[in-house]
Amino acid sequence: MQKDPGKLLEKYKAGNCTEKEKAIVESWYLELVSKGNAPAAADIEISKKEVWASLAEGKTDPKKNTVWRWAIAAAILFLIGAAGLFSLKEEGTTTLTKHTLKNNDVAPGSNKAFLTLADGTKISLTDAENGEIARQQGLSIQKTANGQLVYTVDDKAAGKNSRVAFNTIETPKGGQYQINLPDGTRVWLNAASSLRYPTKFSSNTRSVTLQGEGYFEVAKISDSKARRIPFIVKTANQEVEVLGTHFNINSYDDENEVKTTLLEGSVRVSLVGNIKNGPSKLLKPGEQSQLGNQAIQVKTVDTETVMAWKNGDFVFKGEDLKSIMKKVARWYDVEVVYQGDFDHLKFAGYLSRSKNISSVLGIMESTGKVHFSVEGRKVTVLK
Repeated sequence: MQKDPGKLLEKYKAGNCTEKEKAIVESWYLELVSKGNAPAAADIEISKKEVWASLAEGKTDPKKNTVWRWAIAAAILFLIGAAGLFSLKEEGTTTLTKHTLKNNDVAPGSNKAFLTLADGTKISLTDAENGEIARQQGLSIQKTANGQLVYTVDDKAAGKNSRVAFNTIETPKGGQYQINLPDGTRVWLNAASSLRYPTKFSSNTRSVTLQGEGYFEVAKISDSKARRIPFIVKTANQEVEVLGTHFNINSYDDENEVKTTLLEGSVRVSLVGNIKNGPSKLLKPGEQSQLGNQAIQVKTVDTETVMAWKNGDFVFKGEDLKSIMKKVARWYDVEVVYQGDFDHLKFAGYLSRSKNISSVLGIMESTGKVHFSVEGRKVTVLK
């Protein structure tokens, strides 16, 4: 099978592909067309220098579909709405344009968070030693080596104190963290996010409050009568009720909409205070609710793009520049300012979040449609 995505694309242009090779390229292109992100065929120009030449067999992530999907996506990434294209370089040195970022590079985010206990004690999880960091109402709170906060029930102490107490875990810009709640539910927090939760859930409901973005894998819990105990996630404007499922909520204050995306199971999305009686939407896997102006709309979405942050990637499919830069600002803990009008500039591509900021900005600069200046933690977007 053809191993070099650049050569495969050249073969396709020349009409020399086998049926299997042709299917690979066309299935990729049709996927873009189905999402409204593909440019006209006349605008497609493939250049060797745009190809991710260092893509090596076996270096891709098998969890993200197939090696070929990554190879093709990495080979040609389109600048939507304007002539041009940009390439993904995830291995080796990033080549910048004449508007070089020089030495003002910024490292990517990492596992950083603060835990605030019910008594007001604030613990930096970045600085805390691995192992048990606190005991609280029949619970042992432990920090693991791979960036997780885990609550474990202490059978000897459990039940001695029934008072409900609340803890809060918060990630700064440039941080992320995973927490395993007392009921077994797992939550991944993106940068600039927080989760407030009780140290002990009640017998008839489980409720937490989210700010920012979090991905939830909710544990299925039943009461003494074998009835499922619901799990409720509250944000400033909505409530999400689940019984046991996987979903993502994006509720950043600087976004126009609160977006809830379902990956597995089912959830019911309602306006705050109306979870039982008010207007609500029941989501199916692959659907996303979008709450704006007190109205909930439901759409089918590409979950790979939504979950890219949790999987350690940036995935852009016809996304506008300002939306991309919001994600860049949170992950790299930078301020972004604009000099010029960029409202109609859109990009598509894949890139690891483990790379320095120069990798992301340098790739977009290579289109010639946008340039960047980095001074400390201030990024200026230029024409």
